[in-house]
Parts: sequence; structure tokens; C-alpha cells
Amino acid sequence: MGTRTLVSRVQLNRPRGRIIYWSVLGLTVLVFTLVFLGPLYMMITGGLKSTQEAIQDPPTLYPHHVQASTYHTAWTQLNLAKLLLNTLIYAFGALLFQLVFCISAAYAFSKLRPILGNAILGAMLATLMIPAMVLIVPQYITAISLPFIHINLLNTPWAIWVPSVAAAFNIFLLKRFFDSIPQELLDAAGIDGAGPLRVLWSIVLPMSRPIVSVVSIFALVAVWKDFLWPLLVEPDPTKQTLNAGIYSLSQGVPENVLIAASAISAAPTIIFFLFFQRNIMAGLTAGSLKG
Repeated sequence: MGTRTLVSRVQLNRPRGRIIYWSVLGLTVLVFTLVFLGPLYMMITGGLKSTQEAIQDPPTLYPHHVQASTYHTAWTQLNLAKLLLNTLIYAFGALLFQLVFCISAAYAFSKLRPILGNAILGAMLATLMIPAMVLIVPQYITAISLPFIHINLLNTPWAIWVPSVAAAFNIFLLKRFFDSIPQELLDAAGIDGAGPLRVLWSIVLPMSRPIVSVVSIFALVAVWKDFLWPLLVEPDPTKQTLNAGIYSLSQGVPENVLIAASAISAAPTIIFFLFFQRNIMAGLTAGSLKG
């Protein structure tokens, strides 16, 4: 039997059916392309416009007088090099902590099976139902005075690194992948004398590179795109991330310069996705092993 599709082969073999099919398909692709790439195009070209043209209503579709120097002005006037360095430090620090704690938690839930492990995992996943804005106040109070040790984390990288560890979704993704690893491999390693940590390091992690890559990308992008939390816990503009720093230093800055700064801040994540899109798709679809 042939593969069932939305449009039958008989209809596609007819001239009218082919015309309708390709017309609908082309229109759909065009609409979605405009929806997703339209704002990006307007942001990039907005940084090439003059101030008057950037604030013009209705906006122009392309810059009538290209001013490429606006990007250089945004880079120097808003000190984007420093903000970019801050963001890289925060992002890769959060990535390190997430990999250590999320992989450990997922491995424990999947293979070590602690007492009440399912209940704890269920409680962690339940936090995904809570809107992020609701947690801002308790997280801020916790950052002001860390429980038991009473340390103020404000204006330090720890204020961004510590909350990033609580990534229930990443733990769930890792656990689901670890569940697909045959228990026989781990039992064989245990018979050879390997402990739980050695099994994790030598067997589980090498087989989990696709999902670890996806979790790493999620961790980096989460810190990169975050705005409100870095703005609250890093009040010093020189220590803020790109998004928060651009907002803090935006007073008196022309509109076209701000648009250019926004385009610069978005460029690394776009380039990062273009280079690692195969890893992202492979990691999201990975979850089973062929014997």
C-alpha cells in the first residue's frame, strides 16, 4: 500500500490538482517566511536608516539613505563589547552548572531510582505550569539573602548562575534520553567493577552527546535572551547582559542606534543556530537506540 497523504496521487497527476497544490504550498511558505523573517529584516534595515527615517510612520520597507556607520556608533556608544563579554560569562557559567546538576539529577532519576524519585520529578515538572513572572519576587528575595547562609548575590554572577540550575525541562529531556539507554550495558559495566560515576562518565555521557548538545543550546539561549532577571539582580550597567545593558544605557540614544544595537545582540544567537541546527534537530529526535 502507498503512503497516505493529504492530497492523493491521482489528484496530483491532474494539471488542475498540481496547480492548486503548488499554489497553496508556495503561498503558505511565503506567508510563514514573512512572519518569521519580516521582523528580523525590519530590525537589520532599521539600523541602516537615519533617525528620522527610523521613527517614520508608516515605516519604510528599505533604507533610502543607508548609514552603515550606525552599527559602529551602537557598538562604541553603548559599550557592546563589555556587555557581550558579560553575557558570555553568564551564559557559559550557567551552562556549566546546568550540565553538572541537570545531568546528575536526570541520571539519578533514570538509572539510580532513588526513593520517592518519581514524586520529586513530578513536583519539579509541576513547576513548569507556574508562569515565570510569578517566581520573580521569591527568586529576588532569595537572591538578596540566600537561605541558611544569608549571602547577598546581587550584582554578582551567582545571581544568574544559581537560578539557572533549576531547569526542570532540561532534566526531563535528559531523563527521557537516559531511559532509552539499555540497562544491560550499565549492568555489564557494573559487573566489570565500574561504579555509578564511572558508568555515567564512560558509557552514558558518550552516548548522550545529541541530547547534551540540545540542553547546552537551551541553557545558552535562555541566559542570552533573558531581560528582566539580569536587569533586577545586576543593577550596575557595566555588569549587565546585552539586553539589560542596552535598556539601561538607552537614555538619550537615537532610535536607529538602539535598533542597530538590538540587531547586534541578536546576531550571535542566529549565527549559533545556523551552525548547530543539525545538532538541535538530531538531539530533539534522539531518544531510542537501534539494536
